[in-house]
Amino acid sequence: MSHESTPIGLKISSRVWNQEHNLPLLIEPESPSDTEGLIAWWRENRPWLDGKLSEHGAVLFRGFGIDSQARLRQVSAATSGQLLDYVDGNSPRTKMEAGVYTSTEYPPEYFISMHNELSYARRWPSRLNFCCVTPPATGGETPLADSRRILRELRPEIVDEFRRKGVKYIRNLHGGAGFGPSWQKTFETDERALAEKFIQDSGMNAEWQPDGSLRITSVRPATTVHPVTGEEVWFNQADQFHPSTHQREVYESLLVMYQGREDQLPQHATFGDGTPLEESMLDEIRETIRRCLVLSPWQQGDLVVVDNVLVCHGRMPFTGPRKILVTMA
Repeated sequence: MSHESTPIGLKISSRVWNQEHNLPLLIEPESPSDTEGLIAWWRENRPWLDGKLSEHGAVLFRGFGIDSQARLRQVSAATSGQLLDYVDGNSPRTKMEAGVYTSTEYPPEYFISMHNELSYARRWPSRLNFCCVTPPATGGETPLADSRRILRELRPEIVDEFRRKGVKYIRNLHGGAGFGPSWQKTFETDERALAEKFIQDSGMNAEWQPDGSLRITSVRPATTVHPVTGEEVWFNQADQFHPSTHQREVYESLLVMYQGREDQLPQHATFGDGTPLEESMLDEIRETIRRCLVLSPWQQGDLVVVDNVLVCHGRMPFTGPRKILVTMA
């Protein structure tokens, strides 16, 4: 463990959790501290910490007792600025209060594939703050992977094709009853006009269906450039939106349910020009990402700060109760 001599404030120790993948940076106090102590130290050493976040892509704060909704909101508001609502999201979440959500309500037995939050949207959060209120009995880690490394390790032929064509995201959002998310939950409103304004401002195409459901399509780049470091990163959710992300029996059941029309599924993806994504290519992308995964078991009070462009995240299956909260900024 290397000891960092930071400019001001409490003494901390830091080390890289996984040296091979260079993330996350683990920061712990050398003497007991709390939320207020962390906030004061953060404010005093913001340039140092921002540099470390750009270097590693994620920072794990342990030993500061960020173990409740109130404490997460306190540290997030003090250090990350204005908190964002999860409008246009595609993961099942519970809104605890403005800007604070459960990380996911997805069934515990399934793996949530790796993604940069809202990378399918025109705008996305720059930073995510996860805290652990209740660690699971087993599993349940929030895996991290460096999006710079993913881009480097993918075959150039795959990257070039995605760069040229981009990704077309297709979502079919029901009107209150059906499979997958509703448009009301997705846009956090029951008013069509508000949903339509958000869609228009976001550069998406939308079609209301006779049954009250909403079909949305958008074409986005497959990579992006980090605004601070200038590095290009792999930044899309093609493999997650494509139905082959599901286990084979689930995928086949969905095809039967929707009579083989993949474009009618709750979510789907193609290349930006509408040509299909080959499953073999998507499997290669998933395998490349898996090679980049870093796991660190949750401990109560952990706070993980993620640069949402530099690092993607997911969720491992778990047993027992698990409560992880998230804010976005």
